[in-house]
Amino acid sequence: MKKALLILLLLPLLIMGQETPQAPIFMNVMLTPHPQKIEAFEAGVAAHNKKYHTEGAGQVSVFWVASGKNSGKYIWSMGPTAWAALDAVNNYDEAHTNDWNTNVAANALPEMETTYWKNHPPLSNFSKNFGLKNLSIFMIDIKRFKEMEFMEVLDRVYKVFHTKDPEHQWGVYFNELSNNEGQDFVWVDFFDKTAWMGREDKFVQWYEEVHGSGSFPAFLKDFESVTNSNNEELWVFRKDLSGASGDVQPRN
Repeated sequence: MKKALLILLLLPLLIMGQETPQAPIFMNVMLTPHPQKIEAFEAGVAAHNKKYHTEGAGQVSVFWVASGKNSGKYIWSMGPTAWAALDAVNNYDEAHTNDWNTNVAANALPEMETTYWKNHPPLSNFSKNFGLKNLSIFMIDIKRFKEMEFMEVLDRVYKVFHTKDPEHQWGVYFNELSNNEGQDFVWVDFFDKTAWMGREDKFVQWYEEVHGSGSFPAFLKDFESVTNSNNEELWVFRKDLSGASGDVQPRN
């Protein structure tokens, strides 16, 4: 009895002592090339990434924004990484800094936006190997103090796609920093062919097959109560400009 009691008392300490794997972080930097220097900008980005950002926590993938107000801009995405790893990754030497300033920044406009996104593995689906190609970005502005309720709604969405379309690959991410830009959460669909965009939208049908007939109107009401707005963009992976290979490994 005493032994069992001791184990119960020590259990919280044992759990706290175990290292919990951290969800991956992605540092996304949105860059705008100078309209008269796009060729030089791309050449500089490609050379810089292939010299300094090909592996480990500092590997970089580059995406070209193909829709919306950010069309024509580039996303310089470092990761998967972690906050602790950034201490070492961001400790660049003078040669690295000079290369960036001379071959990248000098060919871009003086406007830049940096965001940090943490993947949420329990509601993502990385169940098989695939290569990055096209990304559908669905970004949501969550209402203040409604994060817990939003997670409940998100869980219902996950169950729909996990049940009805388990072969499709997607990731969900939360912005690590507070903002007034409507960038709190993003659902990313990964797909190969643009024909995927023309597929029949069966979400309403699937939702009611998973959660019960007549359940969708209540979902819309709940979704509206926890969000302010949403925005969509299409991104195209630019392997030629990236240091990373674009290969994604199963994580589930």
